[in-house]
Amino acid sequence: MSLITIEGMEFFSYHGCFAEEQVIGTRFVVDVSMEVNVEEACCTDNLHKTVDYQKVFALVKQQMEIKSHLLENVCWRITSSIKKQYPDILQLNVKVSKLSPPIGGKVERVSFSTVV
Repeated sequence: MSLITIEGMEFFSYHGCFAEEQVIGTRFVVDVSMEVNVEEACCTDNLHKTVDYQKVFALVKQQMEIKSHLLENVCWRITSSIKKQYPDILQLNVKVSKLSPPIGGKVERVSFSTVV
């Protein structure tokens, strides 16, 4: 098995529990790791035998454009959309991080991850 990782996908989105967050938005970073069997892709050099990074990015972007109150919801939607497109993924890890969250102090980021 092999691990395909797409790290540091940046988005400006409108997720958060506070009304202001849903209006002014903030920056988010998404990381995706996928455990996949790429033996055939390695031998054939055929994109259709592996996970297409560009398609995964488009799925993540599409979900990041939908407003949510919780990172948990955003992360689960991303996870579900990737698994639907690529059901042969053996293990999928999605991490969504909100940069500079408004929690009353200096915090670099808060994150939520799923592993399925």
